[in-house]
Amino acid sequence: MARRLEGKIAIVTGAGSVAEGIGNGRAAAILFAREGARVLLVDRKREAAEDTLRAIKDEGGEAAVCEADVTVAADCARMVEGAMTRWGRLDILDNNVGIGGGGSVVEVDEAAWERIMRVNVTSMMLASKHAIPAMAAGSGGAIVNISSISALRPKGLTPYSASKGAVIALTKAMAVDHARQGIRVNCIAPGPVFTPMVSGRGMAPELREMRKNASLLKVEGTGWDIGYAALFLVSDEARYITGIVLPVEGGVLLGSPGR
Repeated sequence: MARRLEGKIAIVTGAGSVAEGIGNGRAAAILFAREGARVLLVDRKREAAEDTLRAIKDEGGEAAVCEADVTVAADCARMVEGAMTRWGRLDILDNNVGIGGGGSVVEVDEAAWERIMRVNVTSMMLASKHAIPAMAAGSGGAIVNISSISALRPKGLTPYSASKGAVIALTKAMAVDHARQGIRVNCIAPGPVFTPMVSGRGMAPELREMRKNASLLKVEGTGWDIGYAALFLVSDEARYITGIVLPVEGGVLLGSPGR
């Protein structure tokens, strides 16, 4: 059986990791390469993307690093140009960049609100703005945006929830706008997965256990779970799927820690 992304060219933003381990972007990039794609690894920190590059090369995959800030339009244009110059086409965009933010609308300050929106939403708009014409010039493509179940079940993280809700709306609008160009756009809503971004905050073992048990399955999600969902959505196996929100959360939305 041919590998699922054989011959495809992919850009993964947030392809590094804030600490050692496997985050959502790094997992997606490794899996895409494992399945035959050539991957441009985009991250604001070159050394983080280079760690992902080494993991891919160790498995015999092909990838390259692009240091870029996807909240900057010129950097998004440059990353797409880099993929096109190197490989001649673009088939996949996986938008992983995001930051957290807590509090209510009363508590959050305006600068923090605007930063969260720019990093979590505007970055995806800018990356897509430059990627879509390149995809349309070929045979179409697939885009995956990373949202969160916080958009579906808010709880004390109002700026973050609002931004991730905007990602869902953006995904659906883009799916409508670009279907005739052969471009599918879908969204993943991760649950409380344990990634380097989470572990880097020094989570206490008892809180980690509580997060795990919040799911109906009573298992801890990881970046690999989000990466495998992204792999499916960008593959031809999902050719009849666009505009969806796929929760990857072990049943958290159906249950609660006390259930």
